[in-house]
Amino acid sequence: LEFTTDSGVFSRAHVDPGSLLLIDAARPCEGRVLDLGCGYGPIGITLARDYPEAQFVLSDVNRRAVALCEENIAKNKIANAKALFSDGCAELDGTFDQIVSNPPIRIGKPALQNMWRDCREKLNDGGTFWIVIRKKQGAPSAAAFLTELFGNCETVARKAGYHVLCCKKGESIKTKEGKRT
Repeated sequence: LEFTTDSGVFSRAHVDPGSLLLIDAARPCEGRVLDLGCGYGPIGITLARDYPEAQFVLSDVNRRAVALCEENIAKNKIANAKALFSDGCAELDGTFDQIVSNPPIRIGKPALQNMWRDCREKLNDGGTFWIVIRKKQGAPSAAAFLTELFGNCETVARKAGYHVLCCKKGESIKTKEGKRT
């Protein structure tokens, strides 16, 4: 894959290690998939190439990022993806079977938690929510919040301080006593 990037988008010089870890972990992709905060598109475009039967929506609040993403979708001849402008999930129609995100940590914890609540609402029952977050940027507290929000949260991959977390809508976790919560 080839990507055009520009100033004002996250990790423009190269695909960051967290995104690469998320790309490797968030598989398989089925149904309708959202890449929230897609930037110029490395996560969503890579997954769309690898899963041509799934339908991908790549969204970002940065209009320049959306334009670059559209350009990269066309450049890489990805027929099952489209790029849309959206502030979080606000402008997105329908629901999704999977949401992946390398979230914008700099917006702060309250805004991130609101975004994650919105993502939960946009997921179909049984849908999965995947994020990558560095331990030093709050992976443990994110996992605790997501466990409370979804009733489950699993760390599915770790590398160089990055954690990929996955939650499934509609499933609870077992307590130490073996009871479901």
